[in-house]
Amino acid sequence: MGTFDLLTHQEICIELGQRCRHLRLQANLSQFELAKRAGASLSSIRRLESCGQATLELLVRVVQVLHLSHHLENLLVLPVLSIADAERDANTIKRQRAASPRRARKPA
Repeated sequence: MGTFDLLTHQEICIELGQRCRHLRLQANLSQFELAKRAGASLSSIRRLESCGQATLELLVRVVQVLHLSHHLENLLVLPVLSIADAERDANTIKRQRAASPRRARKPA
């Protein structure tokens, strides 16, 4: 079970905002400098870091400025459970529609 599994969506947003703040400080950037580089307002960066409120676009721009885009690669990717599952999925023909039921023949 991951860290986020037991959190509400608001708590996850706050945690992500705090992580952005921590990474910004590690990069030795001020909020003003991050806002400038991300093409955002200072208030947007403050809102992201303090309460986790931001657009998805802003979050992506901040991640790019912090040179962490590679961490987005695995976001929202369906996991493959096993090699057998992957092979079965690759070999499965997707049905377009259900077959119509056959009518019973009347005796002649």
